[in-house]
Amino acid sequence: MADTAGARFDRLVDIMRALRAPGGCPWDREQTLASLRPFVLEETYEVLEAIESGSAASLREELGDYLYEAVFLAQINEEAGTFTIGDAIDAICDKLVRRHPHVFARADGEDAITSEQVIERWETMKARERAEAGQAGTKMPKTTLSGVPKTLPSLLRAYEISARAAAVGFDWARPADVLDKIEEEVAEVRREVESGATGDLSRAEEEMGDLLFAIANLSRKLGIEPEAALRRANEKFTRRFDAVERAFAMRGQSLQDASLEEMEAEWQRVKHSP
Repeated sequence: MADTAGARFDRLVDIMRALRAPGGCPWDREQTLASLRPFVLEETYEVLEAIESGSAASLREELGDYLYEAVFLAQINEEAGTFTIGDAIDAICDKLVRRHPHVFARADGEDAITSEQVIERWETMKARERAEAGQAGTKMPKTTLSGVPKTLPSLLRAYEISARAAAVGFDWARPADVLDKIEEEVAEVRREVESGATGDLSRAEEEMGDLLFAIANLSRKLGIEPEAALRRANEKFTRRFDAVERAFAMRGQSLQDASLEEMEAEWQRVKHSP
């Protein structure tokens, strides 16, 4: 029986190859890189949900599913002759060593650095590597933001965009400065709302986008991942709203028949209950 992580990983790779081989699973053999995209995204969010649930058993299972998707994608590329899962592992190992000189190339007597300095150096090295990759190629040089995936959830993409801009020095000095920007954007949205425009909403949409982008920047400055914060807010609202609806149901009343004042009163009761 496999008793090391490497041996267990090899078993997963062998299983994946068998599933894709002639005589293997018809469904697995039909899959392409494009067809696997929704499954990769689904497994990503299931890992996040397992983390937030606090269940080690759930996280163990979801990490296995997540790892399976990585092996699946690599197997398709191996069959195409582009790269193997081993190449992908080499790439991340080399990157980790290269971007952690304070661990793997630290000189004797060199002072330890803080986690904030680690993040700053990491982003700076990423920016330098992107620039060098662009200079080495024959196409248009890569820009600081060109590698941010457009498929990221928009709030997370805003966070990453601002982090990369900050890595080259384009950033607010203090979180309070971002708060000033947020207040400015709120005022812009307020003007659009108070203007009473009901036809072309493009201007209001633009101002809302600016506001959300500024909020993502504040999250970054505070060290808060905005997608995680919003997920928790969604769960909190859902939990409280469900409690409000159940309270009305126990009284034989539907939410549709309740007034806004009644719902607000019940909401406050649920909000302040232990």
